[in-house]
Amino acid sequence: MSELLEVLAPTPVIAILRAPTADAFGPATETLYKAGFRCVEFTLTTSGAIDAMKDVLSSMPDDLVVGIGTVRTAEHVHDAIDAGAAFLVSQVFRRPLVDAAAARGVPFFPGALTPTEILDAWESGVSAVKVSPIGPVGGLAYFDNVRGPLPDISLMPTGGVELDEVSAYLDKGAVAVGLSGALFADALLPGGDLTALADRAAQVITAVRAR
Repeated sequence: MSELLEVLAPTPVIAILRAPTADAFGPATETLYKAGFRCVEFTLTTSGAIDAMKDVLSSMPDDLVVGIGTVRTAEHVHDAIDAGAAFLVSQVFRRPLVDAAAARGVPFFPGALTPTEILDAWESGVSAVKVSPIGPVGGLAYFDNVRGPLPDISLMPTGGVELDEVSAYLDKGAVAVGLSGALFADALLPGGDLTALADRAAQVITAVRAR
């Protein structure tokens, strides 16, 4: 595993922040951190994601790991790394992006869904492959059926993961699990409920640590 995955091993859950704007990313990240999350991903489909990451990195404790997701171009790779991203994630696999990140010493987790896509991404030398969107195609059952013939590949299920499924994914061999909609609900929108987010985040961390 990469150093990043080793760092995440005690609580291998990644909170994926996606919204129209990043206005609430700072407060939401602080809420997550207090609940025990130590890794967040800011997605580039969100306006202001890079600037929000810079603000969080300058204001939050050093043990918070912040990455950039929805990376689709070489410019995305370099802009994110220049801004301080600790890792990069994509919904797709593009070998030049993996190579660009590797040349700069930053982990890249490409996205894939079918067994062929997963194997192609893994053979590019990455330390894990994001399997997404896993919820709509069968969730835990799909993960079982993919992991069975590919037991040596480090997999990170994301996309439609429910809060009460996180521990099960980890028990079935996931190296980390990404949470988005089920975790955040309206917390990233104007007037969103951060108190409810804190409760959900604490629920996840408690379950993961109890494994």
